[in-house]
Amino acid sequence: MQKQGSSSQAELQVAVQGVYGLTLLREVLNDQPGQAFLAFLQTLFSSASDPAQVASAYSSAWQALATVAPKEERLSGVDAWQTHVISRLLDDSNVWSTQVEYLGSEQIAATLRAQAQRELRLLQRLFQLDARTLLDLTMAAVTPTLPALREAWVPWSDLTPTTMETASTDARLVLAQSIVESSDWAEMVTPLERYWSRYGTGELSRYRALRWQPEERKLVGIAHPDRIQLTNLVGHERQQKRLRANIEHFIARLPAHDILLYGAPGTGKSSTIKALINSYADQGLSLVEIRKEEIGDLPSIVSYLRQRAPRYLIFIDDLSFEDNETSYKVLKVLLEGTAEARPGNILVCATSNRINLVKENFADRGKQSDDVNWRDTMDEKQSLANRFGLRISYLSPDQNQYLNIVQGLVQQRGLVVEEETLRERALQWERSHAGRSGRVARQFVDDLEAEVKINQNGHQAVR
Repeated sequence: MQKQGSSSQAELQVAVQGVYGLTLLREVLNDQPGQAFLAFLQTLFSSASDPAQVASAYSSAWQALATVAPKEERLSGVDAWQTHVISRLLDDSNVWSTQVEYLGSEQIAATLRAQAQRELRLLQRLFQLDARTLLDLTMAAVTPTLPALREAWVPWSDLTPTTMETASTDARLVLAQSIVESSDWAEMVTPLERYWSRYGTGELSRYRALRWQPEERKLVGIAHPDRIQLTNLVGHERQQKRLRANIEHFIARLPAHDILLYGAPGTGKSSTIKALINSYADQGLSLVEIRKEEIGDLPSIVSYLRQRAPRYLIFIDDLSFEDNETSYKVLKVLLEGTAEARPGNILVCATSNRINLVKENFADRGKQSDDVNWRDTMDEKQSLANRFGLRISYLSPDQNQYLNIVQGLVQQRGLVVEEETLRERALQWERSHAGRSGRVARQFVDDLEAEVKINQNGHQAVR
């Protein structure tokens, strides 16, 4: 990356003039920080501006960059403005990026790509206007008339909170850092197209998990998704093997099945789905979480996801229907298909405490029913579960399995507890709670970990 400490004012003005050449990428700068930054530059280089106007414009740009910094990635070797430019470039939905997502890189016209290369170079010039250089120019323009401002500002260097956790995938961070280090952004065309082809465009592309907001009728990113990993789920090797194979088929654009995980509460069904997303996010897998009450919005959600680049797992947790509910028919239509082809980038995944998702009554089974076609009614209720091609059971563990889960979690967390003590305490915990499950085992180990760490501080052993 070119260092700008010795850049002349004339060279900086040339960089600013490049804004007028942005055609495909003009929206990259069309947000509050971008507009505040451009307004500051125009004020700085305008012969009609007085020092107070320059100072005010600089302060406005500083504030705007600080406002968005907590939402952006932490990158090495760049300041707040430079980080913001890269973030906006990756998220930008424009003619070029959306064609790449919907049609594929091989369909992009040579003229469009050539224009994109030229604009990337123009944008890079603006990117290279670093914080130290701009503050020095501001001070030179302001302090001769307003000497009290000599100590007014520090450069807008790294404004991202040091402990900030983002929802960005590793692939996004790697690409962002490679753009930082590139000497010629025109050479980033292929990496950018590869990224958009897998993860999509727009702000939602930075998230590995999305949630449907019915009030606003749109998808929003989940900023702090559960980071659980498959290795954290002890005792689910059989289920994980089948799920991994299905997801890998899906990502590879091979035939794959909708998924139903059913079994006792606390056995790890929903945790497994979240862990799968974390395992395959960098391969383009995303989660779309909806509630049962939002099933009626499935057609709108599917319409939005159609032709997008990522592979989406539409996730409905704790799914079941009472016998008088009919909203399950919307889900059944999606699973079964209609005259309109279902998008190939969507799988439906549901968890439930029972295999028959629609509640049955004994009256449904014949003699007590007033329904002449009672068998058809019963088949209709059972048919929803049958629409899921992959149905996997999660059973409550027996005592040995429960103790194995406890032991595995203790080892993962690096806790040292005498084996007999661990066994006795784990069984005691299980008896005082709602039976055996992975959830009960995790809760026990959570409690044990807190006790161990408190005792370590007090130099006492777990008894």
